[in-house]
Amino acid sequence: MTQVALKSASGAQCGARAILGGLLLVASVVTSGCATKQNPDPLESWNRQVFAFNDGLDRRVVKPVAQAYKAATPDFFRLGVDNFFGNFKDVWATANLFLQGRFADGTLGVMRVGVNSTLGLGGVLDIATPMRLYRANEDFGQTLGVWGVKPGAYIVWPVLGPSTLRDSLGLPGDLYFSPTLLSHNPAGNNRLRVWNLVNARAGYLDASNLVEDVALDRYAFVRDAFLQRRQNLIYNGDPPMEDDEDPEAAPSPEAPASASQ
Repeated sequence: MTQVALKSASGAQCGARAILGGLLLVASVVTSGCATKQNPDPLESWNRQVFAFNDGLDRRVVKPVAQAYKAATPDFFRLGVDNFFGNFKDVWATANLFLQGRFADGTLGVMRVGVNSTLGLGGVLDIATPMRLYRANEDFGQTLGVWGVKPGAYIVWPVLGPSTLRDSLGLPGDLYFSPTLLSHNPAGNNRLRVWNLVNARAGYLDASNLVEDVALDRYAFVRDAFLQRRQNLIYNGDPPMEDDEDPEAAPSPEAPASASQ
C-alpha cells in the first residue's frame, strides 16, 4: 500500500510539472533580464506616474467611500463580507498548493473550503480557522516563484496596484476566483467587485494613514514593502539571507514547506 501511495504521489507531482511546463517557459522568457538584484525597478518612471494616478483615485474616490462605508456598517458585517470573498480566494489558493506540489496542505485547503462553504453559510462565517484549518495565502505568482521563475521588474498597474512581471501572469486567475463566478450578469459582477474593493479598503484605513505619516517617499516605501512581502510569501516566512549565492532560488516543490499560519 505504501508503494502504491508513493507511486500515486509521484505521478501527481509529474502531472503538475507537465501542466506548468509551458507556462514556466513563457514566464521565464518574460521575466529573465527584466530586473537585476541591484535595480528591481527599471520601470520606475512609468510606475511613479501610475502610482500617482492610483493615489489620486484613492484619495478622491475610494478612501472617502470606504470611510463612509465603515461608519455605516458594523464590524461583524464587514468581517462577514471579508470571509465571503475570502472563501473564493481559498479555492484559488488551494489549487495553487497542489500546483506547488504541496499535496498535504492542498488537502487541508479543500477541507477548509468545504467546511466554510457548508457550515459557514457559504463562507460568511469562518468555521474552519478555529478548527485549525488555516488560510493559505497562495496565488499563481507564488507558484511560479516556487518553480524557479524570477520575479522580473516591479510594475504598478492602473487600479490593480503593485505587482511584478511574474505576478502579473497570475492576475487573471486572482481576479477570476471571486463571487463573480456565481453570476453571468456584467452589471452585477461589477457591483460585486466594487463592494469587495470598498470593503477591503475600509479594513486598511488605519494602515494607509500610518504610511502617510511615516513615509517620506510613499512610492518607494510601498514598493520595498511589496517586494519584501512577496519574497517572504514564496519562502513561507523563511527567505534566504541577502548574501546567499542565489537569493531568488525558491524552495523545491519536491520538499515543500508546510502551510504558513
